[in-house]
Amino acid sequence: MATRQVLNELAKAYEQRSDHKVAVESVGGVDAARRVAQGEAFDFVVLAADAIDKLVASGQVVPDSRVDLVHSGVAVAVKAGAARPDISSEEALRRAVLAAPTVGYSTGPSGVALVKLFERWGIAQELQGRLVQAQPGIPVGSLVARGEVALGFQQLGELIHLQGIDLVGAMPPAVQITTTFSAGLCKTSTQPEAVRALFAFLASPAADEAKRRNGMDAA
Repeated sequence: MATRQVLNELAKAYEQRSDHKVAVESVGGVDAARRVAQGEAFDFVVLAADAIDKLVASGQVVPDSRVDLVHSGVAVAVKAGAARPDISSEEALRRAVLAAPTVGYSTGPSGVALVKLFERWGIAQELQGRLVQAQPGIPVGSLVARGEVALGFQQLGELIHLQGIDLVGAMPPAVQITTTFSAGLCKTSTQPEAVRALFAFLASPAADEAKRRNGMDAA
């Protein structure tokens, strides 16, 4: 879901410069990986780089077809109008998390890394009962906007376009969680050359501005 906006924008841009139509279906990463692993027919899949590698290893994605597209960092959000905590340093962020009545995180790789960070900080036990994991495909920001979560963590690309929230900012550099999202050619594709041509565009400098606009950096 983190790549939904940028992929839709780049797909339309590619259609304008090629003879191909590109249909993008965006679902949670866990669901996307499962569907590809079960053999559902797709031309390509975009997931966290390690998830693409797993699909290569299990035979659903063509070896050597992985193309890294973007680096995506995690940001912190509160409900629109709520007080914005200090998250300028690792210790400040730790204090903000401990002070929050509820903390939201995703099912994706950034959510897994966030829980590990809480464990490393030694606060996992204190947060029991206060952690709220968004269901696959549901943006953490939507829980924040509805007041179900006081402090939400998710990829900036997923938060940046949501209404009803205020972005506090990116996680501080010392603990920033960065996910590389990559594309892979599915074994089920009947038009691999067309897919590789799309990948070349997605990884080219022509796509960089759209990536920045959607809160990501070119890989």
